[in-house]
Amino acid sequence: MNTSNDIYRARINKVIDYIQAHVHEPVSLDNLANVACYSPFHFHRVFKAVTGEAVNEYVGRARCEKAARLLRFSKKPIAAIAVECGFSSAATLTRAFTGYFQIAPGAYRKGGEIKNGKIGKEFFPVQSYHCDREFEVEIRRYPERRIAYIRVTDAFRQGLVLRAFESLVVWAKEKNLFDTQTIFGMSIDDPEVTPKEKYRYDVCITLPPDLKIQEEEPVSTTLLPPCRYAVTRLSGDLQLVGEAFHYLFDKWLINSDYECEAQPGMEVYLDKENICNWEHFDLDIMIPIKALTN
Repeated sequence: MNTSNDIYRARINKVIDYIQAHVHEPVSLDNLANVACYSPFHFHRVFKAVTGEAVNEYVGRARCEKAARLLRFSKKPIAAIAVECGFSSAATLTRAFTGYFQIAPGAYRKGGEIKNGKIGKEFFPVQSYHCDREFEVEIRRYPERRIAYIRVTDAFRQGLVLRAFESLVVWAKEKNLFDTQTIFGMSIDDPEVTPKEKYRYDVCITLPPDLKIQEEEPVSTTLLPPCRYAVTRLSGDLQLVGEAFHYLFDKWLINSDYECEAQPGMEVYLDKENICNWEHFDLDIMIPIKALTN
C-alpha cells in the first residue's frame, strides 16, 4: 500500500530532475515550489524533510558536482564551465568549488584529489579498477524516452538498490511491462565527488508513451532527452563492470572524438529474469556522449 510519503517523494523527485536539467539557469524558490505543487512557504520544509538538504544547499552542490565532471571529462575552459553550471563567472565558480571540495578547479583538472572527507569514492573507487583489458565500443543514438524510476538515496548502503530492483520488477509485472520494456540503472551522482550518504541511483524501466501513471504509485516518471551513447556489452562479475566503466571514461573517451554529455550513464540489464543476481551481470554499459568541441 502506498502512503503520502510516496507522494511527497514523487513530487520532490520531480523538483530534483528539474534542477538537474536547469542547473545552468537561475533557480527561484517560487518556480521550484510550483514544480512540486506546494506553496513556497511549505515547499522548502518538505524538500529538506525528504532530502536532508536545504534547497539552496542542494542547488549549490549540484552545480559544483557538474563542474567537477566537466573539468575532468571535457576540455572546455573554466569560464565556459562556470556558465554551463549556473555560475556568474569563473571567479564565482572557483570560490564555490574550492569552498566545497577544498581544491581549486584548475588543480582538480590537472589530477588533484578532492579533499572533502564526505565524498563517496572510498566506496566506489573507480581508479581501483585499473586494467589493461580493451572493450568493444559501439555508438548508438536513442530518441526521447519516457521512463519510470525508483530513486535510491544513500545507495551504497547494503541492500537498498537490490530491494529497489525487486520492487520495480514486481510493479512492472503488475503493469504487464516486464516482458516488453527495458530495465536499467542510472547513477544520478558521481561517486568520485558526491558524499556517500547523498549518492543516488535510479532503478528504471522504459514506458509506453500512452501509459498513465498515478501519483500515488511507487514510481516517479520523467523523460530522457535524445542522446548518443558509447556502449560496451559485458558478461561477468562486478569487477568486470568496474573495469568497463574505467575503460570507457579513462581510455576510450580521451582518445575519441567525443566528450561526455550532461546525462547520467546507465547499465542496461539484458537478462531480466536474473536481474537480482549480483554475482553475474549481463549488461550494456552506456555513457552519454556528444561531439568534442574546442
